[in-house]
Amino acid sequence: MSVDDIIREMGRSGGFVAKELSDATDIAERMIRDRDCRVFLSFPGCVVATGCRGVIREMIRRGWVDAIITTCGTLDHDLARVWKDYFHGSFFADDEKLFEEGIHRVGNVFIPRDSYGKVLEEKLQPMLKRMYEKMRRWSTRDLIWEIGKYLDGEERKEGSIIYQAWKNGVPIFVPGITDGAVGSQIWLFYQDHRDFTIDLLKDEQDLADMVFEAERSGGIVVGGGISKHHLIWWNQFKDGLDYAIYLTTATEYDGSLSGARTREAISWGKIKRDAQHVTVIGDATITLPLIVSALIERMD
Repeated sequence: MSVDDIIREMGRSGGFVAKELSDATDIAERMIRDRDCRVFLSFPGCVVATGCRGVIREMIRRGWVDAIITTCGTLDHDLARVWKDYFHGSFFADDEKLFEEGIHRVGNVFIPRDSYGKVLEEKLQPMLKRMYEKMRRWSTRDLIWEIGKYLDGEERKEGSIIYQAWKNGVPIFVPGITDGAVGSQIWLFYQDHRDFTIDLLKDEQDLADMVFEAERSGGIVVGGGISKHHLIWWNQFKDGLDYAIYLTTATEYDGSLSGARTREAISWGKIKRDAQHVTVIGDATITLPLIVSALIERMD
């Protein structure tokens, strides 16, 4: 039995999250097959420290995504893993001991200190210098595009989300660019280059244009936060998303955006009343690979 067989059987047999997962796969298939639909994907950086990095990279490589909205952590983990390795760890490790040994922990993923801040500084500062010589004002979309181009000579480039996005013409927007290691490197470069600036309003204009120019729009939303909000926020100005999938573990009872279900977005006009939409409660490092695996079988 294939993954798609299991997903379809979940839909037929019913029951709780299994049915929602099956519905999400069906909606994802429809939005990807809809040639007049522009597909926006949002996700937080934490999943890029995991195997989901490869899942997202495959979605880009197959042309299923038209634009990405994410956090600075995505840039951090994606770039660090081009040059260095991450390791399996444990949620229950002794964090004081890890600190003493120079190891960062992201859930049950271990990241040696040299595999993160140090390597990013060594690699990014020369890149930023070349960008500065080219021009002084960059949107995050253009800056990330330039980084993707620079990765073309790297041995492990094919595994990179940023590289695959550049190679396949998919823009990446990071509205919270300073909230991470890459943002810190930009700030560090700025100390000696005060006319080097990040133009966030150009990002907003580019994103708005993509939304308004779309005949229909779909959103695949992993987790929440600023990346989720940017995706649904701009779509409310063109009557809302036509397709929407939320994958989350957050609760809605604290009123957070991360926990808000698709039905709440309808009240804001961020999702159309007649849209195809579903919220799947569960760990996205499980649900997203299942959905994408089933879609690969269907699309092939």
